[in-house]
Amino acid sequence: MGLLERFEEPVAGVAARSRGAQWVRAAVTRITTPLLPDDYLHLANPLWSARELRGKVISVRGETEDTATIRIRPGWGFSFDYAPGQYVGIGVLIDGRWTWRSYSLTSTPDASANDKTIAITVKAMPEGFLSTHLVNGLTPGTVVRLAAPRGEFVLPDPLPEKILFATAGSGLTPIISMLRTVRQRKQNTDIRLIHSTPSEADLLFADELEAMASSGLVDLHVQYTRTDGQVTPESLPSLCPDWRERQTWACGPAGFLDGLHRLYSDADLDERLHIERFALERGVVGAQGGTVTFKRSGKTAEVDGATTLLEAGEAAGTIMPFGCRMGICQSCVVMLDKGCVRDLRSGVEHVEGERIQTCVSAAAGDCTLDV
Repeated sequence: MGLLERFEEPVAGVAARSRGAQWVRAAVTRITTPLLPDDYLHLANPLWSARELRGKVISVRGETEDTATIRIRPGWGFSFDYAPGQYVGIGVLIDGRWTWRSYSLTSTPDASANDKTIAITVKAMPEGFLSTHLVNGLTPGTVVRLAAPRGEFVLPDPLPEKILFATAGSGLTPIISMLRTVRQRKQNTDIRLIHSTPSEADLLFADELEAMASSGLVDLHVQYTRTDGQVTPESLPSLCPDWRERQTWACGPAGFLDGLHRLYSDADLDERLHIERFALERGVVGAQGGTVTFKRSGKTAEVDGATTLLEAGEAAGTIMPFGCRMGICQSCVVMLDKGCVRDLRSGVEHVEGERIQTCVSAAAGDCTLDV
């Protein structure tokens, strides 16, 4: 390990976009050792931390009956130069345990703005413990943990001459950030938005979308699936006749995205389709589990075959590297020291000596992770 790596080792697990911010965190940690710098910083401001990004909830505003926009003021070390379409990790303390998920940013990036806040728009899902809490239980003033914005679901610069946004349900959230940014920067391009949602009451950002359409920013089609049926690979070409000429960004439920992927693949236009999937789809869950040992901390966890290694580590109190929590960004990769694990998406097994993604892998028997 080099000198710089040894110096930064106390904060190696902290997500930060800025190398300078990471160096300052390391310096503060070294200066205050053996006490944690947070012991001092928290007394001055709960958003100051030398080992993690934090934020304070400013407001929780309902968008629909089961959806809310949460505005957060990030603390020290957060960079506002994220790209529209990226997501941010948020950790909330519930019943003594930090629970993490990633959500698309619906705010616009502007490092020079006076309003130093970010926003996410969250839909409370029946099976989503954290999403339900964020929509119905989170209160202004709550301090949350943050992970630096990430993701490749972004628009290029300059913009394509023709864009198609194809979204369904809460898949509109990363797209609204893109549209708001295009409007804010006064960019001019041909944008067609096809969005489907169950009913008019479920439509997110309804007034804003109508204003964007009225101003000519976007050519808008909203389809209410309970009365008009779903947007399918067969119906999309009639809704956007020149879809073959457009660069397409799509986000929504798995079935919707799978259908679009087939459409573009059959037309040999895969390079024109950009897809964002919201959550890990656990296609292969075995009954097997086991004892997971976290080598560096010495902690262990008994888990089933459906619990990710990342979730197991966090539940055991181990500091785990993470990013998107969906198997995309590679931030959670660690070495499998012993045993065997299974990729929950494909069922592929990995054995000792391989590097694995903890956010999409589960124990296939007893195993040891080098973390």
